[in-house]
Amino acid sequence: MEAVTIIALVVATSSLALAAFVLLRNNDRNTSEDIARRADRLAAQQAELAGRLSQIAEADAASQKALSERLQNQEIAITKTLEKRLADVTKKVGDSLQQTSTRSSETMTKLQERLAVIDAAQKNITDLSAQVVQLQDVLTNRQARGAFGEIQLQDLVQAALPPSAYEFQKTLGNNKRADCVLNLPNPPGAIAIDAKFPLESYHALRAAEDEAGKTQYSRAFAADVLKHVRDIADRYIIPGETAESALMFLPSEAVYAELYANHPDTVEKSYRARVWIVSPTTLMATLNTVRAVLKDASMQEQTGLIQTEVRKMLVDVGRIDERVDKLQTHFRQAQEDIGKIRTSTNKVTSRGEKIELIELGEGANVEEIAAGAEIHALERGNG
Repeated sequence: MEAVTIIALVVATSSLALAAFVLLRNNDRNTSEDIARRADRLAAQQAELAGRLSQIAEADAASQKALSERLQNQEIAITKTLEKRLADVTKKVGDSLQQTSTRSSETMTKLQERLAVIDAAQKNITDLSAQVVQLQDVLTNRQARGAFGEIQLQDLVQAALPPSAYEFQKTLGNNKRADCVLNLPNPPGAIAIDAKFPLESYHALRAAEDEAGKTQYSRAFAADVLKHVRDIADRYIIPGETAESALMFLPSEAVYAELYANHPDTVEKSYRARVWIVSPTTLMATLNTVRAVLKDASMQEQTGLIQTEVRKMLVDVGRIDERVDKLQTHFRQAQEDIGKIRTSTNKVTSRGEKIELIELGEGANVEEIAAGAEIHALERGNG
């Protein structure tokens, strides 16, 4: 509003200057009276202009004051709104930070737990790797590999059969020692089991990359298996001492699967040599069959004992029957004797009553008394 006041002053000054210029220009043509009238009119206009300028200034001051108050109120309102919104934003940020902190803490806790699990798994993997290395060392050494097969054989046999049904490292009549001998009744008799592990030729066969190598190592693998079959047939099948067959135990399912899947001729030759090749799974099935055979043989032995005891029991029952007959005869004789004793007792009682009636019935008819006594005695006997 200050700019409006300045403009009004400028306009008023310009008007006065213009009026003076007009008066000076027309001075020679106007009379003094005209000049006076024009001066009065100009003064009136100037006074009116001054009043209007004063009103404009007052209105401008009032408007400026109202505007200042309104701006101050708006500033206060905006300040409160900003403070409120800032407080809300601060609270939301605080809550969000709290939630984020809580979630971060939970996440860190879960992460630590998972890291602990991973550490344990890593430790197990490390232990397992060490065990695998040890197992590889065992399987690389032929003597250690044989011991590994024997231990696995012992575990399977001990888990399936009672101790009386087997013997480990038993020396046979030909001075050959079998890894295990199953003690079965005749037939079939004792069955020898020997653990074999043709691992070198199997690994060479699996590692072969061309057909020529596969053919070469396949023949070597079959030759190793047949050599073990012949050794078992020569050492552990003894007529009159063992059964007509023996078992060759392969402690690896993979080797067993390779043999039966790709070498049927080798398996057929082992059948003709009466050497049955078994894996851990098939050996367990065979041992379950052996356990059933032993159980059946035990039941047959028990059946013979039961039959013997039943025959003895029948003899005892016959004796009891004879004694019962004798006792029944004694009972019948005793019953007859008791009947005779009762008859004698009745007679004695009858006679005693007669005597009593005679003593009590003075002057009575003796025959009537006797008849009454006999009737009384008969009634007591019937009773």
